[in-house]
Amino acid sequence: MIQAILVFNNHGKPRLVRFYQRFPEEIQQQIVRETFHLVLKRDDNICNFLEGGSLIGGPDYKLIYRHYATLYFVFCVDSSESELGILDLIQVHYILQEVVMGGMVLETNMNEIVAQIEAQNRLEKSEGGLSAAPARAVSAVKNINLPEIPRNINIGDLNIKVPNLSQFV
Repeated sequence: MIQAILVFNNHGKPRLVRFYQRFPEEIQQQIVRETFHLVLKRDDNICNFLEGGSLIGGPDYKLIYRHYATLYFVFCVDSSESELGILDLIQVHYILQEVVMGGMVLETNMNEIVAQIEAQNRLEKSEGGLSAAPARAVSAVKNINLPEIPRNINIGDLNIKVPNLSQFV
């Protein structure tokens, strides 16, 4: 049984919180914080299943999550739920994000929606995820092929002297 569905951004701010078991408001907020900290500290390349937090039921409960761009989709379920089935359900929520944004329907053409999802998946695979972006940017800058490093830059009346940058290469 699904106990809770939580969607929060990279900073832990809840975007959607649905509890299917009654908890006081303070406990719900603690569960969101605890879940965010459990999921945030995990690397993007490891399994998307982990044991539930201490507040929501302990070892009989699992957190199943996916991280898409700036959002975490987290389902808290008991042991009777299929982990892979829940991951498929999360994919449906992700697709819904492509259809509706900010309360406005962006696209209803199913072929276009599927094409955008496939393009996003290809982009994520080709880039090695968002965590690899800083390293790729540094590598791209190092691989810029300039015939000679400019020493003076003249833009109209503005003359800029460029310091020696060899220490950074």
